[in-house]
Amino acid sequence: MMVKRKKLMFKEMYREKIALGAKVATIRLNSNLRVGDVVEVVAGRNYIGSAVITGVEVKKISQLTDRDAELDGFRSREELLRELRNIYGRSIADSTEVKVIRFKLLGR
Repeated sequence: MMVKRKKLMFKEMYREKIALGAKVATIRLNSNLRVGDVVEVVAGRNYIGSAVITGVEVKKISQLTDRDAELDGFRSREELLRELRNIYGRSIADSTEVKVIRFKLLGR
């Protein structure tokens, strides 16, 4: 029986940062990913490779740090929050819960 592998989808603009290892986390409103899951990483239409989920942490937007932003490939928490609002809209509030998902590309 063929097991359908989960996918971790990104915008095309993040392809290079992921491939270079400069983006090793993503922040999502909803996710069913768990530590140990192996996922296919795709940016735009480009398959990047397989990755293992190394961490899943639930935080409120107000608890996100500059370190969370750096792991997600941003220079600062403020830059990260701008992008989250750009993606998810104004529904993002300080009390909104998100999942900080860390991943490691396999074959590195």
